[in-house]
Amino acid sequence: MSWFDRRTVLLALAVLAGCGFAPAYGPGGAAGALFGRVEIAPPTDRDGFDLAQRLEERLGHGQAPDYDLTYRIETDETGLGITPENSITRYHVLGKVSYSLTDAAGAVVSAGTVESFTAYSASGSTVAALAAQEDASQRLMRILADQIFNRIVADTAKKP
Repeated sequence: MSWFDRRTVLLALAVLAGCGFAPAYGPGGAAGALFGRVEIAPPTDRDGFDLAQRLEERLGHGQAPDYDLTYRIETDETGLGITPENSITRYHVLGKVSYSLTDAAGAVVSAGTVESFTAYSASGSTVAALAAQEDASQRLMRILADQIFNRIVADTAKKP
């Protein structure tokens, strides 16, 4: 007997539809409802620029903003790989962003903290190490921005 049964799948879909399940990224979903309606706080440094750029890719430019998104970025870099000559060859970059999405009345719609990490190799030339460091930082901000976006979409989907 097959473990796959169409009746089971249809029953599961009916249960999900009955509990108010709706796709966040589908037509009329929470993600589409936020597009172009969020004013992202202007960046003050390179990490802020990378974070804001990715958020704007996901949320669109706030042309008629109904919401304000503020954030605070914290990063920490730790040396991991150490040679016998006491040179660091690999770095671990930790990032944490606290964010808050407020509506026009000033009520908090979504708030929280997201965390992630990336790493890069510092072996090779100075130019290669700097390029690797910038790339790791940019990747980290993109990861954190995507996490913020997903949480905002999930939180706004819960609201009536």
